[in-house]
Amino acid sequence: MNTTILKIIAVIAMVIDHIGFFIPNTPEWFGWIGRISVPIFIFTVVIGFQYTSNRKKYLTRLYMFSLGMSFINLLVNYIFRNFSVEDLTNNFFASLFLIVLILSLIEKKQLKYIFLFSMWQILSLFLCSFLADIIEFPNFNSSTANGYFWGAILGNIFAVEGGPLFILMGIFLYLTRRRKINIVIVYSIFSICAFYASYKWGHLINTWNNLLFPFPSYQWMMIAAVPLILLFNNKKGIELKYFFYIFYPTHIIILYLIGFYLEKPPTLGP
Repeated sequence: MNTTILKIIAVIAMVIDHIGFFIPNTPEWFGWIGRISVPIFIFTVVIGFQYTSNRKKYLTRLYMFSLGMSFINLLVNYIFRNFSVEDLTNNFFASLFLIVLILSLIEKKQLKYIFLFSMWQILSLFLCSFLADIIEFPNFNSSTANGYFWGAILGNIFAVEGGPLFILMGIFLYLTRRRKINIVIVYSIFSICAFYASYKWGHLINTWNNLLFPFPSYQWMMIAAVPLILLFNNKKGIELKYFFYIFYPTHIIILYLIGFYLEKPPTLGP
């Protein structure tokens, strides 16, 4: 199974997941299927980082699409700001960018870069909190949406979709990529951590819980992606690079609008 096939499977699972998220009255098992999408995307990005001929260009592309998705969310939330609808916060480009950025720093094998990145994480977390909660810009309906907007721009691991757990998983998948048994062990540990976090702290609604574990209680079902990852044959497949970058924001906007009009059908005036 090559990279292209893995991405197509992840896209299908992602669409099913987002249908369940945006469209009202859909069954919960749509979300169960969707649990395999994020880990597969993380795995393919890790593989992409390993084999890309220009890591700087790869990193820049991910950041630019992350930035673009942030402003798409800004525009959509601004348009629908006067309606009682949930803010649009989806931007997994930001999480993938941070994974690749950290891998780039690790590959440099110089502690000063890791130190500087760590200091920036502390500073940017304060900046995100200040801009999102105190200044309240962009002034969405929720502070989470404000935080995610700045988190994508400033590159903070605590203020992006999925949070630090998925970023850590990407790092460990890269470090263990050469042996499949190590991939299984690492991936299983993260699935167990997701289950334990949900079981132990999922019922708590507080800032730290939202920062560290911003995923549903059944996130542990991502373990189902293991067989697909193990079938990877280290081949690239068909070149569909920009299809996946463009498809992500396009399908989210379409599903968001469909969900909005199903929940609040437009009224026709006289």
